Amino acid sequence: MTELLLKAALAYLLGSIVGSLVIGRLRGVDIRTLGSGNAGATNALRTQGKAVGLTVLVIDLAKGWLATAWLAHATLPVILPAAPALEAWSVPVCALAVMLGHVYPAWFGFRGGKGVATLVGVLLGISAMLVEAFLLTFLVAVMLFGYVGLGSMLATLAVALFIATGYFSPRGPLLTFAVFALVLVLYTHRGNIERMRSGTESRARRLWLFAGRS
Repeated sequence: MTELLLKAALAYLLGSIVGSLVIGRLRGVDIRTLGSGNAGATNALRTQGKAVGLTVLVIDLAKGWLATAWLAHATLPVILPAAPALEAWSVPVCALAVMLGHVYPAWFGFRGGKGVATLVGVLLGISAMLVEAFLLTFLVAVMLFGYVGLGSMLATLAVALFIATGYFSPRGPLLTFAVFALVLVLYTHRGNIERMRSGTESRARRLWLFAGRS
């Protein structure tokens, strides 16, 4: 239990390194006061340009990947390894903790981003198939409906369904994480949900993939 709690704490602190806020501080700006006010890669791209947006994306992806691909499996010095029954929860706990760190960063007044890029990094550290399920659902949803936020929410739901119906181990802990991740993403997108209901949510005019085309 001690190992699991320590890894969760470390994953949370890792998640608290929010790319847009770190780079913004170096540039003398607080991205939470610009554009949509969200401390994520999308707002960084829109307000600070492609180079900053890409750098923020890489940072937020990397910390999610580190939490699940490395930290969750690392042997911590002077700490007794977790019991086998608890070891199965190491990846899910680190995954959720790093997302919570991004959404509620200790270093930045507990006001962070929405956690989507960090979630993709988390999935990258768990299984490439989960990343494929997320990205495919996201792209189809954005092309069909034009809402990036809706695409993120549906893609997170797709991951939970994919784990529930697929051959993933340990399924129980991973599915538990996926459900909590879905709840967290829905909560961080509550503003988007309200704007979609009121008809004021901005639609994506074109996918970033085709940003160079007219």
